[in-house]
Amino acid sequence: MTTQRLGLIMHGVTGRMGMNQHLIRSIVAIRNQGGVVLSNGDRVMPDPILIGRNADKIEALAKAHNIARWGTNLDEAMASKEDSIFFDAGTTQMRPTLLAQAIRAGKHVYCEKPIATNLNEAVEICRLAQSSGLKHGAVQDKLFLPGLRKLDMLRQSGFFGRMLAVRIEFGYWVFEGDLQPIQRPSWNYRKEDGGGMILDMMCHWRYVLDNLFGEVKSVSCLGATHIPKRWDESGKPYEATADDAAYATLELKGHNGEPVIAQVNSSWATRVKRDDLVTFHVDGTHGSAVATLTECRSQSRVNTPRPVWNPDQKQTMAFTEQWQDVPDTQVYDNGFKVQWEQFIRHVAEDAPYRYTLPEGAKGVQLVENALQSWKERRWVDVAPLPV
Repeated sequence: MTTQRLGLIMHGVTGRMGMNQHLIRSIVAIRNQGGVVLSNGDRVMPDPILIGRNADKIEALAKAHNIARWGTNLDEAMASKEDSIFFDAGTTQMRPTLLAQAIRAGKHVYCEKPIATNLNEAVEICRLAQSSGLKHGAVQDKLFLPGLRKLDMLRQSGFFGRMLAVRIEFGYWVFEGDLQPIQRPSWNYRKEDGGGMILDMMCHWRYVLDNLFGEVKSVSCLGATHIPKRWDESGKPYEATADDAAYATLELKGHNGEPVIAQVNSSWATRVKRDDLVTFHVDGTHGSAVATLTECRSQSRVNTPRPVWNPDQKQTMAFTEQWQDVPDTQVYDNGFKVQWEQFIRHVAEDAPYRYTLPEGAKGVQLVENALQSWKERRWVDVAPLPV
């Protein structure tokens, strides 16, 4: 058994997502466990170089996690032959340019989503990646959530029978910044800086819907800016120009060819009265299930109660107690880490890999379709991706 080094450039990891999920809980965790095990028993040890604009911040981050290499010169890092993967978790607006630069430098590329702010740029970078012969991937982390993995197990077992409908409820209250400190960066609420609920979350919902429930065929979406005034990191008020909520209905082609209806509500202006910050409710002819980030509860056809509608009497049924837990039958590792391990195996031994840049481009496509639906106040069909 041998251990081989895999050099990778990590850009944009001083932000919350890049630092916590990709650096600390993925790459550092993989290093601490002794690398990624390949099919022949060999191991691959990632050796990252952290690249950022703020030298003090990037140096402190590297030293805190025993990472020897860091710097501020991205061009120099791209030109180095020591590293074969480029990863980006920086701003969406810069992403297509950085990915193109990395591909032309001969790097395999892996990135956060959205992979671009518009479909034309997304398609262009997909075509460049495909023609290069290099490996490429886009983060699709929610597919690896324990709750959704349990839900997918129910689907694969035939538990739902014919799937009828999916209802996704996502969101929580993001503080405006005047009374309580903000818990999301202010750029999220400025359209000119790449903010917006539709751009942020429709990319997620596309891969979740396509993979678990059925291919998205059309969408009707209404966006809203419920909170028009917010306060930034320095306490300065600003106009919120981006949508902070989206209410969508989608038509899916289920895995058995039958139609499935999806309703997806996403909001940063709602207060939570559900089991988690996001819930996925699936109804089928033979059973229903509700998944959270980590849990899943089901109710089969034969265990479905018979409620009585009587507005003159207080409801006596405890509906939430009539569902059964889908048990933990395995250890669920961090979803970002799991996908990193899959991509590293893809690069190191050409292992199969599904979550390529065209899959990321599908998310950008749904963003544009949803925005068009909102603007034109109509249903919009989702065309085949032109790559």
